[in-house]
Amino acid sequence: MTETTPAHSLDHLVLPTANLDTARARLVSLGFVVAPTGIHPFGTANCCVFLGDGTYLEPLAVGDAQAAARATATGNVFVARDRAYRDRCGNEGFSAMVLSTGNADADHARYVEAGLSAGDMLSFSRAFADTAGKSDMASFKLAFASGTGATDAFLFACERINAPKVDRTALQTHANGATGIIEVVAVSDGPSEQRRLFAVAADTEKGAAFRLPNASLTLLEPAAFATRFGLPAGAPSELRFAGLVFSVRSTDTVAKLLAANCVAHDIDGNDIVVRPAPGQGAVFIFREIP
Repeated sequence: MTETTPAHSLDHLVLPTANLDTARARLVSLGFVVAPTGIHPFGTANCCVFLGDGTYLEPLAVGDAQAAARATATGNVFVARDRAYRDRCGNEGFSAMVLSTGNADADHARYVEAGLSAGDMLSFSRAFADTAGKSDMASFKLAFASGTGATDAFLFACERINAPKVDRTALQTHANGATGIIEVVAVSDGPSEQRRLFAVAADTEKGAAFRLPNASLTLLEPAAFATRFGLPAGAPSELRFAGLVFSVRSTDTVAKLLAANCVAHDIDGNDIVVRPAPGQGAVFIFREIP
């Protein structure tokens, strides 16, 4: 198996949900601290889970349907891809993997040259608040990539133009002991073309496995996914993000917390596996890392 070391790190993961209250309740039951609701200027909203390694989850809902429709009509790729995902896959899921970058313009140019651009770049700002209510303005520039026929998933590079000057310590201290995301799992019926997409997005050579500076990306065929997790891979798809692995301090702590909160889970060796549920659009795996 060939491993590569790309320049781009995992930044965050986008998980569509029908509404943020459901996502918040589910994530809290899993032992996460959930940030206050963030409002985008184009109709979507989120309630993020920030982790100590700098990565985060972005549960995403449509907060203002009219604003989202206007954004889609004017070429906002982020909102348009969210709409397309919901139309095909439903309101609960895992639609995008986001890579950090210091130059989104260069990433966009690379996507265009490779024939993998998903559309125009997007720049925007939104308010951010910590658990104490201190707020600041966050600004981003995004460049989008998508593989041929891959309507169920996309990737984008995220350049943070202005990072909020707020203390995230309380937001990163989770009852389940989660400290980071160490693996993202995707499923594909035609993995060869999707490996090219990942290679271009991560700015690395194409290989059978991808190791980002802070996480790994695993691309499985449906049968291999079912064997690994004991779960069906779902409807046929060119590409679908399906699971993620968290590093935790103690799986015993996670198991006790899940049991106390009546969250069904399976123990598979050193992993605790939690199946998708409303507000949790992917398989969550908790792995003890010494």
